[in-house]
Amino acid sequence: MQMSRMNSPSVGMEEDNGVGHALSDFLLQLDNYTPSIPDSVVAYYLNMSGFESQDPRLIRLIALASQKFLSDIANDALQHCKMRTSSQLVQSSKNQKGPKEKKYIMTMEDLVPALQEYGIIAKKPHYFV
Repeated sequence: MQMSRMNSPSVGMEEDNGVGHALSDFLLQLDNYTPSIPDSVVAYYLNMSGFESQDPRLIRLIALASQKFLSDIANDALQHCKMRTSSQLVQSSKNQKGPKEKKYIMTMEDLVPALQEYGIIAKKPHYFV
């Protein structure tokens, strides 16, 4: 009876070594990466939440995940802004003759639905006049 190559224990070990090698390469790349969120800020908020680590690679990994999270929210808000302004541009394009460069301004109207997609509830503050 022949054992198939896929069930061979050495094949699984080779795949684990490939994943482990990729992970170690990624961790080495984190040493040279400077995230947008400074390490001291990430370390401060990690300490405030009760998490303490002396490994700078772990702090940078969390900073990278935070940066990705924030950029996803900003990108979703930009998409909401583009949809909102495109409907306004269609209505006002009848009055304008030439194309203009589009400048997008993020407002709470754009940010609130983007945050709600990630389970964050944000409300516009009440202003009293």
